[in-house]
Amino acid sequence: MYRFDSSVLLFFGVIVLVLINWVPFGNAEWATCTGIVPMSYRNDKISIKDFGGVGDGVTLNTKAFREAIYRIQHLKRRGGTLLYIPPGEYLTGPFNLTSRMTLYLAKGAVIKATQDTKHWPLVAPLPSYGRGRERPGGRYMSFIHGDGLHDVIITGENGTIDGQGDVWWNMWRQRTLQFTRPSLIELMNSRSIIISNVIFKNSPFWNIHPVYCSYVVIHYVTILAPADSPNTDGIDPDSSSHVCIEDSYISTGDDLVAVKSGWDEYGIAYNRPSHGITIRRVTGSSPFSGIAVGSETSGGVHDILAEHINLFNVGVGIHLKTNIGRGGVIRNITVSNVYMENARKGIKISGDVGDHPDENYNPNALPILKDVTIKDVWGERVQQPGLIHGLKNAPFTGICLSNIHLHGAPGPRNLPWQCSDVSGAAVQVSPWPCSELTSGLQMGACSSTIF
Repeated sequence: MYRFDSSVLLFFGVIVLVLINWVPFGNAEWATCTGIVPMSYRNDKISIKDFGGVGDGVTLNTKAFREAIYRIQHLKRRGGTLLYIPPGEYLTGPFNLTSRMTLYLAKGAVIKATQDTKHWPLVAPLPSYGRGRERPGGRYMSFIHGDGLHDVIITGENGTIDGQGDVWWNMWRQRTLQFTRPSLIELMNSRSIIISNVIFKNSPFWNIHPVYCSYVVIHYVTILAPADSPNTDGIDPDSSSHVCIEDSYISTGDDLVAVKSGWDEYGIAYNRPSHGITIRRVTGSSPFSGIAVGSETSGGVHDILAEHINLFNVGVGIHLKTNIGRGGVIRNITVSNVYMENARKGIKISGDVGDHPDENYNPNALPILKDVTIKDVWGERVQQPGLIHGLKNAPFTGICLSNIHLHGAPGPRNLPWQCSDVSGAAVQVSPWPCSELTSGLQMGACSSTIF
């Protein structure tokens, strides 16, 4: 099976991240939200080798990881403990982190997931999803997992966490999965999390999934998976708040960043929104979406800022997606200073995306989507500038577009804007958008957000 070689894309990603900071978008490109979680420095340090860890790429190190983390958890050193992973390839099964710990990967260190699925335990479905996202029932535990934690750091010298996901991708393609595939990292019900300076690659499913979390910083990460790897989303903040995602390169088989908040009736009942999320200076490519909200938005999503985004070879540059049965309110979404190149669609806002967990969803639970500002967007070789389809009984309102210029691809395949069941305004948008938006200008719609 083809193994993904990260070296070329990693080099490209670093170069692009450097170039981003030279783009003349004004002072905002230097802003940062990383201060929401202060860095903890650990005086107590241990090495995985102290617990019998062997970095030969063959020896199974699950016992060593679990014993090392057990030691951190139970000795409770003042200020916490750093677990050092020296250079080498450390094959292991899934393991749980603990509070007040730093997982530190040296340069040349690789934590590699075993491909033997019998080493992957099952865990309960997320309550806001009601079942596994792919299959009914439970789901496989994420490779690196944590629940109810605080003060956790995953960092280092750009070491690698490798999910070796091809065995899982093949099960998905062959329809032999019994349960939902594992994420690479999933932290639940946790706070004060920092993930930085690590390469993540070949995740079996979603890469980084903070769910029911608050105060999370993810920056200077590289996330890599083949373009045809199924559902390998980069970063998916889910029913989480105060999340900062900055200065990262993502090239995967699905959405680069997707903000979520639960699935249909289960997400409505759990009722925990995602809010206060900043996405800044992210660069990447994907056959699906660059910056996305949804489609699982049943707990609501509000107060999201995405800015200084560079997208290459994407399906949809900016994608807000929901569906009947979702319920939830999506509001106060701002996306600005985006460059995209070679995209099927520049902007898509749609109320008919995504499947349902079961037949018990309520078709009358209609989502509300309002107060969306998209501005300062430039695109080259964009086949369709935009598609906005609200719901007949729940039109999308307050869709405000300004200073958007999406140039078509060579050839006859370019499509015009398409809109229905939407209202808002547009200023300095080319190609000229739908009448549903331009007519809002005369009514003063969005004047406070786009002028």
